[in-house]
Amino acid sequence: MRKSSLVAKLLGTFTIIIGISFIITATVLSFWFQDYHFQQRKDQLDSEGKFIATAAISHLNQQKEDTLDELLGLMNFVSKSMNADILVTDYRGIVYAVTNSQDSDLIFTKLDITAMDLLQKGQPVEERNVKNKSSGRTEYIYYKPMFLGNQFSGVIIMVTPLSQIKEPLKKVYTIIWLSAILALILSSIVIYYFSEKILINPLGKINVAAKRIAKGEVENRVYINSNDEIGELAKSFNIMADSLEEVEKNRREFISNVSHELRSPITSIKGFIAGILDGIIPKDKENYYLTIAYDEIQRLARLVNDLLDLSAMEAGKLKLNISKIDVNEILKHCVINSEHKIKTKKLKVDVVLEGDNLYALGDRDRLIQVITNLIDNAIKYCNENGNLKVITKSRGSKVLVSVYNDGPGIPEIEMKYIWDRFYKSDKSRTNKISTGLGLPIVRHILNLHGEDIWVENKTVDFGVTFTFTLKKI
Repeated sequence: MRKSSLVAKLLGTFTIIIGISFIITATVLSFWFQDYHFQQRKDQLDSEGKFIATAAISHLNQQKEDTLDELLGLMNFVSKSMNADILVTDYRGIVYAVTNSQDSDLIFTKLDITAMDLLQKGQPVEERNVKNKSSGRTEYIYYKPMFLGNQFSGVIIMVTPLSQIKEPLKKVYTIIWLSAILALILSSIVIYYFSEKILINPLGKINVAAKRIAKGEVENRVYINSNDEIGELAKSFNIMADSLEEVEKNRREFISNVSHELRSPITSIKGFIAGILDGIIPKDKENYYLTIAYDEIQRLARLVNDLLDLSAMEAGKLKLNISKIDVNEILKHCVINSEHKIKTKKLKVDVVLEGDNLYALGDRDRLIQVITNLIDNAIKYCNENGNLKVITKSRGSKVLVSVYNDGPGIPEIEMKYIWDRFYKSDKSRTNKISTGLGLPIVRHILNLHGEDIWVENKTVDFGVTFTFTLKKI
């Protein structure tokens, strides 16, 4: 596992967080258990001290030998059971009974008890870290006051080596800290396992797929069965891959279409010129074939210009010169310019304009290009002696321009493709006169104006109307 990998960073982060949590928990438990253990010791000493207090008060009242022996016997029993040295003093602090023979020199000696004021008020006192000067050991001392009625009668002093009390705590501390370490190791393993399964492996799949797509394998997809953010990322990745595959498909189709559109006229031009140069074509036919070559060159020029226009529009580099225009005047101009094509197909043209003038906002040159393309498209698909109709009308804040021809209807399945580059509904009829770029250019120009264009069939079999909008003035 690399130090810089995501799983290493996650594992390290979570391990530190959990480790700190366990350390804090173990420390709190250690202090809590220590306090609990000392409290338990205090409660035991206090409970046993009650029996000693009863015997001591009885001895103080009777002052007999047998009561002293009874007191000493009880003190020795408690001392052995609690493993503690016990001393008993009177109300002045003078020792009169001990359990440890080494403390016998303290009998009839007055002890300097610093907490005597608290004891006289009936409050037990404990001291946890008292250094014994003679033995050098650290001791735990518990002072229990004795009362006869409301009268302070003396003190029971119980002394226990601190190491003896803390011995059981060491085992508890060991268990607590070992448990914390084991829990830390176990949680790290669990985090590593689930990080690999839930996060690292899915991200690895996405990473591998991304590298393959970068190498051109755009058909690669990621399949992750998850409803969380990773699953959403995989879905988004697949959507991106679909888009890239579509872009790649369009790119290949574009190159193929451009190659086809260029190859056909270039082949014709090459053949005609080669025939003239080689003398295969008779002299009287040279002008005829040169005219055909010229038409093919014109077709190539239209194709290149259309491609340049479309590329500029798609790249957002085409700047519009928006101004006030007369839509009716532009329509008349475009129809007159198409007069030769109209007469060639013997079409009946009906121009229906709203008013003498109909003003809108737009780029005059680009809108002439739009209307010309729509009229040319209508002429192409009209049958001989067919009908062509151009209409302008206003509706609210919009000017609507419609171009109708009574040629064959557009099949419903092809409606969504007519705006694609190089798409030709009738390839056999339009191969020589259409580049398949006219309608895409029309739509891009109108999109740049912020306007819409749509197409409708009059019936299933014939009649097609293209309609676009402009902002009315």
